[in-house]
Amino acid sequence: MKRLFFVVALMATMLMPASQAFASSHHPKGEFAPFAECPLSHPAVSLCVFSESNGGFFQVGKKTVPLVNPVILQGGLEGTEKPIFVGAENGETLSKTPQPVPGGLLGVVAPSSWPKWLQDWFNEQINNGLTGVTATVELAGPASSIELNPLNLLLETGTALSLPTKIKLSNPLLGSNCYIGSNSKPVVINFTSGETAPPPPNKPIHGSAGTAKFNETGTLLTLSGGKLVNNSFGAPGASGCGGLLSLFIDPLVNSLVGLPSPAGTNSAVLEGKIQTAQASAVKASE
Repeated sequence: MKRLFFVVALMATMLMPASQAFASSHHPKGEFAPFAECPLSHPAVSLCVFSESNGGFFQVGKKTVPLVNPVILQGGLEGTEKPIFVGAENGETLSKTPQPVPGGLLGVVAPSSWPKWLQDWFNEQINNGLTGVTATVELAGPASSIELNPLNLLLETGTALSLPTKIKLSNPLLGSNCYIGSNSKPVVINFTSGETAPPPPNKPIHGSAGTAKFNETGTLLTLSGGKLVNNSFGAPGASGCGGLLSLFIDPLVNSLVGLPSPAGTNSAVLEGKIQTAQASAVKASE
């Protein structure tokens, strides 16, 4: 019954009139301060979104990377039946937050099948301490390719958040263009706050909408302590690693990470807080 109340209240909030167009710089105050990058310049945006994931992990192939640095998702929603996601005013819709990969390249040696000169160069770089690797989940496509369904999130059913992503692996040896997935072939992760239905060998896992709380005026909803989950997505092999040497480095990265990895062998969990606010209330707080 309590959850039904929140659903009805949220629908009422989303149906309120949208804000008018404003300049791209916003300075909301008080409890609305997190929505500084809400796209209020889009007249059809009726709901502002701010999400901070400060826990969880993503596991691709043989590598599990915990979220030790907060990841921010922000923007706004147009419409109610099938909301359209509008990107953050400053363009930073999904923060590019590097996460350290446990173990990095420690213990890796060049394959004997490589040319001798390349083996010597690679092993020398490893021995010089260039072993640390970070993984950064980036948005693969425009902000409108994100799908956020607040009702599914609250009801703990279906897809709450769909993110088309690509994962950047960063290290001096890997260069600046080493990715798992791409804009043309993204790793699409359909998160749910309910129970997953993955293909084998993964087993179902259950998320949570968290604890829901409205502010006094009913214009701001905070879901804290929630967990969004998915363990049914697949991941392609890495590409672009090592720059001009990618012909050699890509297969090595794929071997180390266990790529490509089919659906049912990967997992992702986001833990943290999601807030939605009436766009007109955000503007009024400035």
